[in-house]
Amino acid sequence: MSQIRKQSIVSSLVVYIGFAIGFLNTYLFTREGGFTQAEYGLTGIFMAIANIMYSFANLGMVAYIYKFYPYYNDNLPKKKNDMLSWALLVSLVGFCLVIIAGILFKDLVIRKYGTNSPDLVKYYYYVFPFGLGLTLFTILEAYAWQLKKSVLTNFLREIQFRLLTTLLIVLSFTGIIASFDLFIKIYSFTFLAVAIILFGYLVFTKHISLSFSVSKVSKKFFKKIISLISFVYGGSLVFTISMVIDTIIIAAVLPDGLALAGVYTLAQNIASLIQAPQRGVISSSLGALSKAWKDKDMPKINRIYHSSSINQLIFSVAMFALIWLNFDDAVLNFHLQHRYLEAAWVFFFIGMMRIVDMGTGVNSQIIGTSTLWRFDFITGIILLSLTLPLNYILTKYYYGVIGPAIANLITFTIYNSIRYWFLYKKFNLQPFTIKTVYTILLGIATFYCCFFLFRNMHGFVGMIARSVLFIIIYAAGTKLLELSPDLKPVWQTFQKKLGIKKGD
Repeated sequence: MSQIRKQSIVSSLVVYIGFAIGFLNTYLFTREGGFTQAEYGLTGIFMAIANIMYSFANLGMVAYIYKFYPYYNDNLPKKKNDMLSWALLVSLVGFCLVIIAGILFKDLVIRKYGTNSPDLVKYYYYVFPFGLGLTLFTILEAYAWQLKKSVLTNFLREIQFRLLTTLLIVLSFTGIIASFDLFIKIYSFTFLAVAIILFGYLVFTKHISLSFSVSKVSKKFFKKIISLISFVYGGSLVFTISMVIDTIIIAAVLPDGLALAGVYTLAQNIASLIQAPQRGVISSSLGALSKAWKDKDMPKINRIYHSSSINQLIFSVAMFALIWLNFDDAVLNFHLQHRYLEAAWVFFFIGMMRIVDMGTGVNSQIIGTSTLWRFDFITGIILLSLTLPLNYILTKYYYGVIGPAIANLITFTIYNSIRYWFLYKKFNLQPFTIKTVYTILLGIATFYCCFFLFRNMHGFVGMIARSVLFIIIYAAGTKLLELSPDLKPVWQTFQKKLGIKKGD
């Protein structure tokens, strides 16, 4: 089994375990008698704003690590490798600038959110340690991915962070944390704790050695590094803003903004299950793509592009269909607060957007590690220029809480279409085959088969019946049509592990 395939599978398993814990947290947040919708919405706002803080503060250091790590690794001994040292220092300086800006613009935040989302104003300064933790962790994570430690970083981000949240929720229910005020204040430091754990591991295992002496590699590539981070930073910044602005707009423009942000956050969290394999695929393929570009190995890049597209499409179509089949029954049978039924159509449009994004494969990573990474900035500007007005108009004047989900489906379809066209024209790379069509048709046919057979069956029995039949038909169809090139070797490896089939 190839290293990329193995890391992708293990990372995806870790991510799914993390999502299982995340769903437990979501249930505890949203069940009847639990947290209010506004309190749950505030945690979603914390994550959205922290992502914006990180996107400003990192100053392009993640792209710097992705692109130049092979040059540092091949030409410097570990003790003289100054890459991570500069990446952390620059990001910390960037976050100091974020803090200054946050203080200067506090009055603007009060004006925009004081009426519809007063709790955001109340806990405004507690967003900063949350954002700092996310910034430091993401820099360390990018470096760890190059060390082929994607399983560890996915564990920390997807499982450890959520377990800390679970602990806080349980302590709240038992009365040890006596109020939401104390809960949110402790919650604001959870990502910082996870970042410290990752940093401690890398230091303890001697995978990093901090050095602030300017190395020969830094001197040689200084101008190229500055050029890279100037463009990619801008592209990454506008992309991140485009990804999280929806929740922020809801909180700002809709009456009872934080409660509706809670509804939207539920839909986002459920839709994130569709996206679970994506982090595993990205984290395990980035190092290989970076090296392939360095070695000018286009066949390898093409294989990664095709494989990432079909594998992610198979997962995303299946997960979307399973969730959509059971959404309303799940809300009612798990006794979530009834207002969360409003999240159904929000999930539908976010889920469709996730399918589009995942079905186009690792196009962002291919562009970002190539010599034409400036295109990241251009497409990011296009995305932001479409996202901001569409989100605002569709939310405020037309569809309310569903508006941002519709806007994101439109904008991300355009965004990925442009990137698809670019890679095809420049490198003759494109991820689709006839099996792409087969996958979509299989998902649609299986969905409607299960829907019509069990449309009048509700409760847990209906949910189980629909889900089991869908999995059986979809899995059988995937195997019979041989949709994924990775399915056969993975199945053979699985058989060997169980002793069903002996190795060659």
